[in-house]
Amino acid sequence: MGAVMGTFSSLQTKQRRPSKDKIEDELEMTTVCHRPEGLEQLEAQTNFTKRELQVLYRGFKNECPSGVVNEETFKQIYAQFFPHGDASMYAHYLFNAFDTAQNGSVKFEDFVMALSILLRGTVHEKLRWTFNLYDINKDGYINKEEMMDIVKAIYDMMGKYTYPVLKEDAPRQHVEVFFQKMDKNKDGVVTLDEFIESCQEVRTKL
Repeated sequence: MGAVMGTFSSLQTKQRRPSKDKIEDELEMTTVCHRPEGLEQLEAQTNFTKRELQVLYRGFKNECPSGVVNEETFKQIYAQFFPHGDASMYAHYLFNAFDTAQNGSVKFEDFVMALSILLRGTVHEKLRWTFNLYDINKDGYINKEEMMDIVKAIYDMMGKYTYPVLKEDAPRQHVEVFFQKMDKNKDGVVTLDEFIESCQEVRTKL
């Protein structure tokens, strides 16, 4: 999840601070193929101020002039931040987590709602979002195959320069440790309640 926030923080810092007033900002939104909801509505739905939303929108529009981003473009943007690894598979899972409508595209609203949770949401909200990322088939459970896919994708993304001496069975060991801690009733799957409970236990001990 740290990689997610780092990526989107970078998108923000690349943009110069807006110099136009609110009316001009709203008019600019009409020039793209998809027009986001009004800033007032997004301000009410997220933990961002109107000024922050303006900055985020300009950054989003700079990367995605059409107002929406498809998976291929999302992968290209994400890959820039992990030049020593292959981020394509992790970006695929991340894109699916952002694409809440599961229609193959991410709108500004999808982007900013997720970013609001990841940067300023409660611990419970962040854990729910992360669980959804790991629950690849969206059946409400995380099984070992799903967790293995996510872990492998993370290792591929970080690349050999970050983990030069990892053994081939490292992902499997990681998954086994995960399930030992998370699968409270030992039924082979991790539910949302188990996931949240286990993460909060770890957080309490830190």
